[in-house]
Amino acid sequence: MYRELITFEVAGQIFALDIMAIREIRAWTPVTPMPRVPSYVAGVVNLRGTVLPVIDLAARLGWTPTEATPRHAIIVCQVNGQSQGLIVDSVSDIVALDTDNLQPPPTTGQEDVAPFLEGLSAIEERMVMVLDLQALSASEDRAIAA
Repeated sequence: MYRELITFEVAGQIFALDIMAIREIRAWTPVTPMPRVPSYVAGVVNLRGTVLPVIDLAARLGWTPTEATPRHAIIVCQVNGQSQGLIVDSVSDIVALDTDNLQPPPTTGQEDVAPFLEGLSAIEERMVMVLDLQALSASEDRAIAA
């Protein structure tokens, strides 16, 4: 069975999301910071009259926060009935992934990123990490509620 994914880059790494979870890809728009939110929440933007929370995906994954420029993009995703934006460095391709080729994340001593991954796969000679939006959002919800 094949899944269609959109690939994108964050902090020099290639990630992918299921195309069915993506509502749109927007050019960079400056965000309005919000008080008392986790450090990986960059702020909010106006999406056609709706307040859209924007997550700095690099910061969310435990890496250096993104210094956003007009070259960055915001991927608008739908997760559990909620829209959210993800700041990415660039959007690459739409690819078809044979689900049999999706490998589980390796076990390392550090489990910071692995819980957010569905798996990894080599696509066109690049290692691509497929993000699990449900896991990413579940832990976001707990952090924002705290």
